[in-house]
Amino acid sequence: MYKTTVTLKKGEGRTIKAGGLWIYDNEIGSVAKAEDFENGDMVTVLDHDGYFMGYGFINIHSKIRVRLMTRKKENIIDGAFLTRRVRDAWGYRKTVCDTSCCRLIFGEADFLPGLVVDRFSDILVVESLALGIDRLKPAILDILKKVLEEDGIHIRGVYERSDAKVRTQEGMERVKGFIGEPFDTKVEITENGVRYLVDVENGQKTGFFLDQKYNRFAIQRLCKDKDVLDCFTHTGSFALNAAVAGAKSVLGIDSSETGCMQAEENARLNGVEDRVRFQCADVFRLLPELERQGRSYDVVILDPPAFTKSRHSIKNAVKGYREINLRGMRLVKNGGFLATCSCSHFMDPDLFTKTLREAARGAHRRLRQVEYRTQACDHPILWAADQSYYLKFYIFQVCDEM
Repeated sequence: MYKTTVTLKKGEGRTIKAGGLWIYDNEIGSVAKAEDFENGDMVTVLDHDGYFMGYGFINIHSKIRVRLMTRKKENIIDGAFLTRRVRDAWGYRKTVCDTSCCRLIFGEADFLPGLVVDRFSDILVVESLALGIDRLKPAILDILKKVLEEDGIHIRGVYERSDAKVRTQEGMERVKGFIGEPFDTKVEITENGVRYLVDVENGQKTGFFLDQKYNRFAIQRLCKDKDVLDCFTHTGSFALNAAVAGAKSVLGIDSSETGCMQAEENARLNGVEDRVRFQCADVFRLLPELERQGRSYDVVILDPPAFTKSRHSIKNAVKGYREINLRGMRLVKNGGFLATCSCSHFMDPDLFTKTLREAARGAHRRLRQVEYRTQACDHPILWAADQSYYLKFYIFQVCDEM
C-alpha cells in the first residue's frame, strides 16, 4: 500500500515475529524507494522473503526504526482505524477498572505505539514519544474526546507533557503546554477514597502515578492503628492511603521539597495532617540514621524512582535496590510488613526477586510473602511487548530469624 518498503534481514525481526511492535535499525536489510518517505511516514514492512509483516511508521533518527501499527494487510491507517483503536482502549478500561482517573491509552499495549493519555477527572494529559504517533496525535485526541462524550464524559481541557528526554532520541523537541484553551492545571481527583491535587503542569511525568492505584489500596488493610514509614513518598500517595485507613502515625520521606509541600497540601485536603508528617531528606542517608536512633515501624513502604533506564546501569541499580531494601527491612518490627517495588523495566522480575533475597540475607530477616502485584490494569501488560511490563510490587511480612 505504502510506496516505501522496509525489508528485514534474514533471521531478524524476532521481536515482531513474537508479537511485539518494534523493529530496530540493525534488523533492516533494505529500504526500497527511500526517497519517497519523510520521517514519521507509514511504510510497508516485509520479511526477507517478501512475506508481509505489517504497516508502521519509520524514523531514521531512532534506533527503534519502525513501530508497527497493524499486521493486517487490508487495514488502512485512517480515521476509522484510529477510532477502532480508541474505542477498544476505552471499552477495555470501562470493563476492568475505575475510569474516573486512569490511563486511557498506554502506547504499545493499546496498539498505538508511543502515545500515552491519562485522564484526571475532566482533564486529559497526553505524552507523545514517537514521531509517527505525534502526527496522529491531534486526530486521536479528537476521537477520544468524542468517544468519552458518548458516555456523558465532557473533557474540559487537554495538557501536553511531551517533555521526556527520550523525545530527543527520536529527533523531536521536548514540548509542554495546553492543547486548546488554557485551564487551572491543579486538578482535584479522588482515588481509593483519598483526595489529591494533581499538578499536571509541574508534577512528574503526567502529574500523578496512576499505575500504583490498586497497590496503594492493597496497603490500606495493613495500616490501621500502625506506625508507618513511607519512603520516596513523592506527593504522599502511599502515606495518605495509610492515614485514611486509620494509621496511628505516618512519616513520609522525599528528597523533593516541592513534592513534600504538595504532600502536606494533600494531607490537609484529607483531614489527616495531625497523623501524617512529611520530611524532605535523602532516603539513602536517612534510613541508616533512623536505624541508629533505634526507630522501628509496623509498616515500611519503599516506592523509589527507577534507578535505571538502560541496561548499561543495571549493576548500580541493583546496589541501590539492595541497599534501600536492606535498610528498610531492618526498620520493620518483628512481624511487621514491608511493601517494596521497582518501576524499572530493566530490573526484571527475576533480578528484583534475587536482589530482595540478598537484602533479606544481609539484614538477617525472614520474608513471608503476602502477595505479588504489578501495575494497575489500565496499564495493561501486552505479552511479547516486554516494555509494557515494568512495575513489580511485593508485600512481605518481615520476621526475625528463628
